[in-house]
Amino acid sequence: MSLYVIDDHPLMREAMVMLLRRLRAGADVVELSQLGQLDSATRSHGKPELFCLDLKLPDTLGVSGVKEIKSRFPLIPLAVISSSPASDYEEQCIEAGADIYIEKSAGANEITSALKTLLADDSEQDEAESGSTKLSKRQKQLILMLDQGLSNREIAEKLGISEHTVKVHLWRLFKRLGVNSRTQTLHYARINGLLIH
Repeated sequence: MSLYVIDDHPLMREAMVMLLRRLRAGADVVELSQLGQLDSATRSHGKPELFCLDLKLPDTLGVSGVKEIKSRFPLIPLAVISSSPASDYEEQCIEAGADIYIEKSAGANEITSALKTLLADDSEQDEAESGSTKLSKRQKQLILMLDQGLSNREIAEKLGISEHTVKVHLWRLFKRLGVNSRTQTLHYARINGLLIH
């Protein structure tokens, strides 16, 4: 399994590779400067475990890179790492299938924390039986906080984690419950007795 960094700026690409190697010692981290190199890279390096994608590449336009990767690898986590403010592209990227949007200005610790959460395996959840209500302690906390109407920033402050990490935890919760939004999560939680008032 390989981790892919697709960014046309050599310095940023090298920085991302360093972060990923710190997260996964000995991992095969593949550097690409454009999306067109992905086919040959996956043939050489095997199945991807994570994509870190810059939005602005020589051979992509807007969120076209996100759509292309997700159409070919729908189950592989995709982190968009962009110099554009989240307010410009985050919503479009998430709608196109990205799992998280991280601004390059976020800093190494915040980016590392978000990627670590995205790469974490589901061992905590998988230890539980496959019943749909078997959630991790963190996921149960998130549901209660969503029910209180807290924003991602407020959740981050309460839990002492970054806002990016909150987004990754929410993504994992949505995936676990088979839902796509906070509203659907709360609806599911009410129907299945996860919110007891």
